Amino acid sequence: MNAKNLSRREFLGMTAGVAGTAALAACGSSGPSRQTSGGPGVASYWSLSGPPGEPIRQAAIDRFNSTNPTTKISATFFQNDAYKQKIKTAIGAGQGPTMIWGWGGGGLKTYVSADQVEDLTGWFADNPAVKNKIFPGSFGAATVNDKIYAMPVETVQPILLFYNKRVFDKVGAQPPRSWGELMALVPRFNAANIAPISLGGQSRWTNMMWLELLLDRIGGSQVFDRVFAGEKNAWSDPAVLDMLTKVQQLIQANGFVKGFSSITADSNADQALLYTGKAAMMLHGSWSYGIQQAQGGDFVKSGGLAWMSFPPVEGGKGDPSDQVGNPGQYLSISSKATDAAKDVAKKFMSTTLLDNQEVAGWIKSGGVPIIKGSDAQLGTSPDAQYLKFIYDVSSKAKVFAQSWDQALSPTAAETLLDNIAKLFQLQITPQQWVDSMNGVIGK
Repeated sequence: MNAKNLSRREFLGMTAGVAGTAALAACGSSGPSRQTSGGPGVASYWSLSGPPGEPIRQAAIDRFNSTNPTTKISATFFQNDAYKQKIKTAIGAGQGPTMIWGWGGGGLKTYVSADQVEDLTGWFADNPAVKNKIFPGSFGAATVNDKIYAMPVETVQPILLFYNKRVFDKVGAQPPRSWGELMALVPRFNAANIAPISLGGQSRWTNMMWLELLLDRIGGSQVFDRVFAGEKNAWSDPAVLDMLTKVQQLIQANGFVKGFSSITADSNADQALLYTGKAAMMLHGSWSYGIQQAQGGDFVKSGGLAWMSFPPVEGGKGDPSDQVGNPGQYLSISSKATDAAKDVAKKFMSTTLLDNQEVAGWIKSGGVPIIKGSDAQLGTSPDAQYLKFIYDVSSKAKVFAQSWDQALSPTAAETLLDNIAKLFQLQITPQQWVDSMNGVIGK
């Protein structure tokens, strides 16, 4: 895999759980890793292979099949890249599985536009117990035109501001409570020959995290909502120009580590800069904890790592409790499936998915399930303090927005990532960035 072209879509498919499975899975595949079937196989299910997810997903299917011997589910698991190609081809040919696992957002919107997935709004209304146990913020990426087309499942992964407590203590600094305080920390760390912020900028989506959270804090979640909805010239909102300007000001102030545009996320070099004390802060997905725990020696265990939500921006309209990242994974039902298969899928979703055994499995893998009350089971984990923080910020978020390159179509997402790279290299102005992005709205 070419690290320079690594996208968030690829990275999210490869990242594992927080504690103990932080390494990336292998790239690429020629087909499914395993296919299981039993009995009539009324409903089919496709998803990703490999730990920690595949064993947990298969166990849920096995539990369902054992209690429903006449209406079994057959499962097929693919590696990340193979899955994306095969699911697209199969659905386009009308031969997709009954249950379609995915990331919601732009991909789901494409399915909805082609009438390939069931509208589940009425089903959730008839099954309030199912909907009410899931974090409310996770439904955003499952919703298109105010209708729900997927069930949020599995775990949450918000983007957090990580910082090295030892480095902060060394310079006598406190974690930033606002954007202004963050900017004020930049010259202090630079004067101490410590990079203020680590960034794997060659991977592009790591840069994007700064834009996502800054825009949310400046203009509120509704600004990107208008982009997702396809509103003409939605990127022309004044909050966008403010966000882009602030990012370039941070770059010009030497806020990021020198040579950030040549550092890749898949090498974990950005993580190493933080846990070795060469950088003070890093904005990254919650899975970073597991990477630093696995590769940083005693850094995490000894209390060197700290974390917080992205701080507010002075005068901003955004809610500081808003989260951005991966609000869950998503399971849709094919509109082309038989009525019998749809019924089996819905029974699986209401009786077995996200049951106590599955919740326990995700927690054991180091994940935070999207289920209300799952925090009661986090206390047994050696990473309980961190996991409870993830649970709290995710469950309380009124808005948990999906990362932009997941929410947008693949065409718009690629243009987005290219323009972000140019913005961070100071090759385009904020206005040029806006004009370019307005040109791919709805494409």
